[in-house]
Amino acid sequence: MGIIYNREDKKYFVTYYRRHPVTKKKMTLKRQGIETKAQAEKVYKNLILLMEEKIKKEMFPYWPEVVEDFLVSFKNRGIAKNTLINYETTLKAHTFSKWSKKLINEISTTEIRDLIIEDMSKYSESHKKSMIKHIKAVFQFALDSNIIGRDPTPKLKFKLGEKIKLVLNETEIKIFLKEANILKNRWFPIWALACFTGMRNGELFALQWSKVDLKKRVMLIDCSWTRQNGFKETKSGDDRIVEIAQSLMPLMNKLYQDKTDEFVLPRVQGWETGEQAKYLKLFLAEINLPLIRFHDLRASWATIMLTKGVEPIKVMSMGGWKDLKTMQIYIRKSGIHIQGITDALNFI
Repeated sequence: MGIIYNREDKKYFVTYYRRHPVTKKKMTLKRQGIETKAQAEKVYKNLILLMEEKIKKEMFPYWPEVVEDFLVSFKNRGIAKNTLINYETTLKAHTFSKWSKKLINEISTTEIRDLIIEDMSKYSESHKKSMIKHIKAVFQFALDSNIIGRDPTPKLKFKLGEKIKLVLNETEIKIFLKEANILKNRWFPIWALACFTGMRNGELFALQWSKVDLKKRVMLIDCSWTRQNGFKETKSGDDRIVEIAQSLMPLMNKLYQDKTDEFVLPRVQGWETGEQAKYLKLFLAEINLPLIRFHDLRASWATIMLTKGVEPIKVMSMGGWKDLKTMQIYIRKSGIHIQGITDALNFI
């Protein structure tokens, strides 16, 4: 026992040491000036507990520390800035207040499940699914870094409904573009290209004349833009060719004649700051059409193309979808999957 009585000052000196289980480095805790032996024995027991805690802290960092290290690693891997912001925001918002004093090895499967199911009960299923994905990514980082020996993240199932967003039909699209043109709305060229091509907002923003062949009526889509990441590759990572509809050619020719820089579409106020949905809804409300998001112009294009009998594989190719599951949503919206199934019915 590391209790020594000092005859000179008539007080006790207490020491306790252990070797670190990993580094084998000697670790020592000391206390001196203790009046009685009983007190010294009590201090010695307390030092044992303190040493255990110290070793645990050195071996297993706190959850927030691991998250911060994970985010640095994530950034160094070249992850898109908006993705990094998403991970950082959700992890800090939902876990830091609850696990700020938790060592990473102390977080159990049950605690993670309770966080997702109980603490986040008011959130959507898709948000909860993203949250479990983000938590798992942190634990996988800790596992890969030899900080922990296993990943406690539970396997949870989420009821993700494939609800179809509101879209404009062909008649509504015609009214929408006609009114925007008559009223000379500054967003008209952007809306027209979105409705005629199904291009994403960032792809429209990044489109340059060097990628457009007006004679062949085609455009190469190989770049996109976001406020967080600037110009980068498309969402799918693949290049694709988009056909320019014959009825869109007059607008394309006018845009080419009026061009002032390398970009096809004008840099209207509010576009670069992400207000495209706001201005779209304001105009739709003005002409009494359904209020949709800017991205829903893409969905409108897809459902109209499918309704007109264009093969789904061609719609996928021009729209830049790689996932057939996503395309199935638009197929159901268009109704082409049930066309003709009642032709054999003749009850009356």
